[in-house]
Amino acid sequence: MPPGGGYHGALNHVVIHGLDVTMPLEVPRRSPDETIRVVLDDLTEGGGHAHFGTGIEGRSLQATDLDWSHGSGPALRGAAEDLALVICGRTIPAGRLEGKPL
Repeated sequence: MPPGGGYHGALNHVVIHGLDVTMPLEVPRRSPDETIRVVLDDLTEGGGHAHFGTGIEGRSLQATDLDWSHGSGPALRGAAEDLALVICGRTIPAGRLEGKPL
């Protein structure tokens, strides 16, 4: 088992760092919907966002490209990959998310 978070931690690491490279190059996400859903669940319900100092409490996060959402309150909507990057404290190009920033 990989250290520091086990299999989920390793999956999150690979997906997020892959997005770090593909997003600026405007290459579409290659992770299957179920994979990015697991990553989003780990970052939200699993508390992974705390590692990045991102506050998601009192917010609704809604993916526009797959059936996934988390929380309640003012909504932040966008592609699953963009939500994952923002939850991890990354900056994404303007206009890719709809709603008040985290």
